[in-house]
Amino acid sequence: MSTPPSTLRIDIWSDVVCPWCYIGKRRLETALDRFEHGKEVELHWHSFQLDPAHPKGHRRPVFETLAQKTGAPLARIGAMTRQVGELAAAEGLTYDLERAVSVNTIDAHRLSHLAAAHGLGDQMHERLLRAHLCEGAIVDDPDTLVRLGAEVGVPEDETRRMLTGDEYADAVQADFREARGYGATGVPFFVVNRAYGLSGAQSADTFLSALRTAHADAARATR
Repeated sequence: MSTPPSTLRIDIWSDVVCPWCYIGKRRLETALDRFEHGKEVELHWHSFQLDPAHPKGHRRPVFETLAQKTGAPLARIGAMTRQVGELAAAEGLTYDLERAVSVNTIDAHRLSHLAAAHGLGDQMHERLLRAHLCEGAIVDDPDTLVRLGAEVGVPEDETRRMLTGDEYADAVQADFREARGYGATGVPFFVVNRAYGLSGAQSADTFLSALRTAHADAARATR
């Protein structure tokens, strides 16, 4: 009898300005803590843009952006975001969406790819989510991206060099194409072992069930 594979792979498509993505990340982490083989799971983060048409360099308060998109008054937007904030708080997150600023996230995603090349992909995605959703940081500002990268261990000179060119732009676009290939139209989007897709910020129980199913199927495949 052959030995089951030692790892499970989870591919995750996410945008660094997505409040549901941070909630989904925390719920997945809760599931991994409960999963019997959680330490054997590899996470691979992929780029996605919720608003690819957002002009590069254009900055606008998130509340104003949502009001324009939905046609809802700012008071209604505030109520909606408070509800999301309450769900985030249940996962240990402290959102401050009133301070959040809508930006084009291409450069933030390129930074994530640079960080992944240093083995820091998860840490970088975590830091970018927290910066935008909890701290009101402007995550298309070059100096801010350099600082955030350095905080998780990405050399400042590499980030500055990357931001002045088009490094990792092809990798970001490849992530977008792969997401479309899976049929993903929003994020967060999770694929376990290239076989099981989960869309949205699912509960920890749902993630745990998918992990156990994928592990059992992988074990059967090696017998």
